[in-house]
Amino acid sequence: MPDGPRTLVTGARGCLGAWTLKALLDLGEEPVGFDLGADDARLRLVLSDEERARVTLVPGDVTDAAAVGAALDEHGITNVVHLAALQVPFCRADPERGARVNVHGTVVVLEAIRTRLSRIRGLAYASSTAVYNVSDPSPAPESGGTAPSTLYGVFKLANEGTARVYWHDDDVASIGIRPYVVYGPGRDEGLTSGPSLAMEAAARGAAFTIAYGGTAQYDFAPDVGRAFALAARAATEGAHVANFPGVPSTMQEVVDAIESAAPAVAGKVFWEEGQLPFPESLEGRQLERLIGPMKLTPLADGVRATVDRFRAAG
Repeated sequence: MPDGPRTLVTGARGCLGAWTLKALLDLGEEPVGFDLGADDARLRLVLSDEERARVTLVPGDVTDAAAVGAALDEHGITNVVHLAALQVPFCRADPERGARVNVHGTVVVLEAIRTRLSRIRGLAYASSTAVYNVSDPSPAPESGGTAPSTLYGVFKLANEGTARVYWHDDDVASIGIRPYVVYGPGRDEGLTSGPSLAMEAAARGAAFTIAYGGTAQYDFAPDVGRAFALAARAATEGAHVANFPGVPSTMQEVVDAIESAAPAVAGKVFWEEGQLPFPESLEGRQLERLIGPMKLTPLADGVRATVDRFRAAG
């Protein structure tokens, strides 16, 4: 078994799961991925053959306490990044399943850590900008939202409260991170996946219409994955929640970046009017205080890297 930290990533076959595994590999770990799915397409897009060989993938359902516990014990896990969740459209379509995965699954992870505190001291988990609604001020305060407008946001807000109670009652330390619009290779599902799908289409020279407009913060998936990897190591005391820092961008700026990276689609990338049901920007000072200085990728550079990755993948 490898020496040093070993992190388990739930939801490892998702976009952020793949990029968190990449960040952990870059930090010298041999991480373990835990996921119910079997599709490795995002892992193949993000990781090289050599990198995938250093990752142990464990099939399992995050709502299954026995399976989660076995994965933690059999692989000597010291830190956890909990990303497994159903996104906005899937929670809306099946609220009961959304609650089981997003809320019960988080309780399962916290409880598994509680009973293994002698070995596991670091938990990072994904919250979301969806804890806010459009009537919250912009920049939205880092103290968090109180009246989410989606079931997904309600579930994420519940998880923040649950993590807080587990710290106060049981000494389970955690850092929750609230990304906004995550974009990059592997982002192909969810309410805000449109810009990344437009980048994939642009790599093929195809037109695309993004289903929303307005202004939002755009977070490059490799940057977010690295933040989760570092947060799992930094979460040694307290129950913290931090917004992912970023610079608000208009949809016109997003489209301009796509067309600059793929001139063949100039005039072929469109969007529908309508702001996302969240504030345009977020306060974002807490995360660097928790995990250290962050190097954030400018929008134009992230879009170009994404288009180039899609081109290389064919």
